[in-house]
Amino acid sequence: MVKLGVIGTGAIALSFVKAARSADYYKLTAVYSRRQESGQAFVEKTGYPAQTYTSIQEFFQKGDFSVVYIASPNSLHFEQIKLALEAGKDVIVEKPMVINPKQMAAVKDLLAQHPENYLFEAARHLHEPAFQVVQEAVASLEMKQGGHLTYMKYSSKYDAYLAGEEPNVFTTKFAGGALQDLGIYLVYDAVAWFGKPASVEYKAHMLKSGVDGSGEAILHYPDFDLILHVGKTMNSYLPGEIYGRKETIVMDNAAELTDVKLVGPRAEVKIGGRLADENPLLAEAMVFGKILVNRDQPENRQKAAQWLALAEEVNQVLYDLRQSAGIVFDDEK
Repeated sequence: MVKLGVIGTGAIALSFVKAARSADYYKLTAVYSRRQESGQAFVEKTGYPAQTYTSIQEFFQKGDFSVVYIASPNSLHFEQIKLALEAGKDVIVEKPMVINPKQMAAVKDLLAQHPENYLFEAARHLHEPAFQVVQEAVASLEMKQGGHLTYMKYSSKYDAYLAGEEPNVFTTKFAGGALQDLGIYLVYDAVAWFGKPASVEYKAHMLKSGVDGSGEAILHYPDFDLILHVGKTMNSYLPGEIYGRKETIVMDNAAELTDVKLVGPRAEVKIGGRLADENPLLAEAMVFGKILVNRDQPENRQKAAQWLALAEEVNQVLYDLRQSAGIVFDDEK
């Protein structure tokens, strides 16, 4: 059983703790929150007798845990990963792991100094069965001619933004915006299924706060383009499509894959259906937990290294897309 510490008390952190309970590899023992009340309320929701901390230093120095799940605002991930690795902890960090290649390089250097520890980016859909279904289907296409992937989901924080507030997901201070929050799922799809693009561009629909509320990204490959539609200020119900020669891979949602089919001129074949768990974080919790309790197996180290290499490529593509649109976060100014 792995002792789990959690940074953050939002809905995503609670979902991960519930997934961790179902995975049966973890036991929540420590929670960090800036406010004691929110930390205690979170612990009560989980049903675990975990210790709460309001000092991040005390959390890492005195907390009884071996792996930390980081679910804080994006701009805080880098420093908290550093603190965790320096404290000898394994790390599961919500996407995006860090906000630019410079931070990624620093994290990799620090991880090299602590080779006994694991570092995972929690890109949940990467570990779901449907993701592999699509990956295999793409690889089997006789010809690849690009596609359109869409993830537009109205943010529960957008009403507050319109009312004049500054939610974390809509500010440059906390490295927010549609591309960072939702677009990363589609970039993971693209890089894992097609490889790193030759060049990219992003037409962002900017908010007054300096982040993108929505946008269209074009990923240029040698023989085709892949178009990504992303947004946090609207909902889209368009399916994702990947084009072969005569057949098309159709998915219900490129980030929340539950139904995948291969459509050809003569037939429609369902190649995946209801492939997602009720808790969308369960698949990653299972995969990470299994590795952490079998940490010395060479194949587990190899998997973690492959995922980190993929995360590094995704990070570079996200950064290049932001650069093309002129989106700069406060920590980068």
